[in-house]
Amino acid sequence: MSLNLDEARARAATLSGVSYELDLDLRDPAAGSFGCRTTVRFAASAPETFLELTDATDLRVIVDGVATTASYDGRRIALSGLTADNVVTVEARIPYVTDGDGMYLFTDPADGETYVSAYCGMDIAQRVFACFDQNDLKATVALSVTADPAWTVLANGRVAERDGGRWRFARTEVFAIPMFVVCAGPWHSRTWEHAGLPFGWHARRSLAAELDRDFDELRTTTQACFDHYGALFDEPMPYDSYDQAFVPGQNWGALESPGCVTYRDEFLPRGRVSDLLRLRRASTIAHEMAHMWFGNLVTMRWWEDTWLQESFADYMGYRVAADGAGYAGSLLAHELSRKPNAYTADERRSTHPVAPEAEDVPDVDAASTNFDSISYSKGNSVIRQLVTWLGDEAFLAGVNAYLSRHRLGNGTLADFMAALDAASDRHVASWAQVWLRTTGFDTIRVERDGDVPVVSRDGLRPHRLRLTSYDAGLVEQESRLVDVADRPVRLEDWAGRMVVPNSHGETYARIVPDPVSWSALTERLSDLDDDLVRAIVWASSFDLVHTRRLDPADYLALVRRHLPRERHVTAVATVLGRTLDAIVPLRVAAADAAETIDLVAEACAEGLATVTDQQLLLELTRGLARTSRDQALLRGWLADGRTERGVDLDPATRWSVVARLAETGAIGADEIEAERLRDRSIDGELGAARALAARPTVSAKDAAWAAATEDDRVSNRRYEALMRGLWSPEQADLLAPYVTAYWAVSPGIAERRGQAFSQVVHRAFPALALTPRQVAELETALAGDLPTVLRRGWEDRLDDLTAGDPTARA
Repeated sequence: MSLNLDEARARAATLSGVSYELDLDLRDPAAGSFGCRTTVRFAASAPETFLELTDATDLRVIVDGVATTASYDGRRIALSGLTADNVVTVEARIPYVTDGDGMYLFTDPADGETYVSAYCGMDIAQRVFACFDQNDLKATVALSVTADPAWTVLANGRVAERDGGRWRFARTEVFAIPMFVVCAGPWHSRTWEHAGLPFGWHARRSLAAELDRDFDELRTTTQACFDHYGALFDEPMPYDSYDQAFVPGQNWGALESPGCVTYRDEFLPRGRVSDLLRLRRASTIAHEMAHMWFGNLVTMRWWEDTWLQESFADYMGYRVAADGAGYAGSLLAHELSRKPNAYTADERRSTHPVAPEAEDVPDVDAASTNFDSISYSKGNSVIRQLVTWLGDEAFLAGVNAYLSRHRLGNGTLADFMAALDAASDRHVASWAQVWLRTTGFDTIRVERDGDVPVVSRDGLRPHRLRLTSYDAGLVEQESRLVDVADRPVRLEDWAGRMVVPNSHGETYARIVPDPVSWSALTERLSDLDDDLVRAIVWASSFDLVHTRRLDPADYLALVRRHLPRERHVTAVATVLGRTLDAIVPLRVAAADAAETIDLVAEACAEGLATVTDQQLLLELTRGLARTSRDQALLRGWLADGRTERGVDLDPATRWSVVARLAETGAIGADEIEAERLRDRSIDGELGAARALAARPTVSAKDAAWAAATEDDRVSNRRYEALMRGLWSPEQADLLAPYVTAYWAVSPGIAERRGQAFSQVVHRAFPALALTPRQVAELETALAGDLPTVLRRGWEDRLDDLTAGDPTARA
């Protein structure tokens, strides 16, 4: 029943002038459902259409004041006999959810407080109220909420009136209905005014101390980003307030709902806040704020233009976090941790153009799979290349013309390119054809004619990129921007030098240095002064080992040699994460997993013995907590609450230590329960679930498997924790029956739980080396009937498993 393109186009052509009056009754969460009364007003040019409303009970439909017996199939309410002007009222009760798709119900184990929050998006607003659930039927919303008088309610609009537990919000400016939000509960709030608007940050009451701890930073970052966007964009932010809330259970990192942005509350950790998290949080704040213009002020018409929102926001998030809010190093995070994912995604069967044709996105389920590394990280990289090629002044002039021309409406790729074309003397449409309408990537390679480096391109796209040269001691000599297209670029004056192409990541292309340069760069990687150039080399090594052009043993030797000497915290954290979460399960045989993890532990220990930077100490400690099998060391950390280098164990690191001890068989259920009782929070509940699942026994695995798969009310977060603990590269033999069971039961879970939980299920793919028989089982499962989202996830993982393998089946 996923909305398809033809239905959306037909309904948009039929309806206009849509507005909603919405009344929610959230007073009795224990009932398992909430009351909803929706009045939708609209003009119609045809007698029939439909409203979406999922899983409603006690349904009552009133059309123009007359109760009707409208047809309802559990997802759609059929409307007939429509006239030019219509008023439809729908009353119903709608279930709370635990999967993050709809009105999410959460009881905080820290204090027993309850929170309910509507997280929407594609095909999800209909899980909260009756609506026309598509982007190009933008509407105003007048919301009223009845809730516990002790609660605070947040929504897209400014509070107009409050009387005890009754909240009325001002009618909003028009926005795309999938971006509706309401968050209700005993929030701890910090509010202020800026630029004539009310602003606020909100968090669960049990995180009050954490919000107070970070509030000055959060307010400063918010204001700096807001002011910077005000300087970049001609159009003002169109909504009358700007709240931001750290919320439980959200599936996305954040959601850009107009006037009220929600973030996973993992962005507000207990204990230490690392510089790495501060950087990620600032980039996310800037990313979501960019959506107030690209996504909310102007919205894509259909999901083929996901890139118009996500690529742009991803690009602006890193840019504005650095230039507006002062978070240096944000670009390095993109180049090192996100851009490599785009190259991997672009070689899978599921790759798609950054901007596909509308007909290539036939329905919303298909669209949901395009919220991927192509639409985000590749799109970001392509926009950065566009800015480099076009020039920043022309780019921003085109952006502003586009936003002004389509203000409060919908826009398309053609609209955006026309605005850029008009602002520049370059032919942007032809650039868009090769960069946005095609898949894959070019290769930029360096070869040598004698001692002279020659840079060439394999592919069709024009590239403007930076080249950086070094002497034999890897001391930088010169850096310059060049255009690389059909004709190779000879660097006569760089004879004998080492060369790094795309050294600051201006373009999106596979980089192949010449063997002389690559040998020097990998041998003396730690000697490179430029953090971004080191990141480019690390990222190239990720690509090489993934595509089997670099032996895993050689990659691991690179990690062992240079990770202890790496100077940038983002690089340390990313190399550890990439090695343990991608390279070990995909490229290291099960028999070698323990030895490989020991090697990573040795690298972390060596780094900890010498570094003095507190952020490096923290990330290396976290790496050692994940990999050490020294029981005395880890038990000592737990007993002391800190390491021998003076790093205090924040809750997340402490639970990582507990999980590692459990995984190696060093602690049992009683000690894990004692830790849970010590930490009576959602972190403690999930940490204990993960640790119990990690124990290397059949009984522990059986219990974890049952808890994850036999309860269709298991929450998204608990499922994630259980499956994260279940899989271990070092337990491949023990886990073989559960790998087989995963192929068998996951389709049913995904079918029953829907789109978002399907994402959670496929992200729980077995994190260990698969045998040929297990790969064959996966291929057999893929030959069957699978939900769209799960199929996409499994096909992607199969492609990753076989990437670069000449013996793999096509």
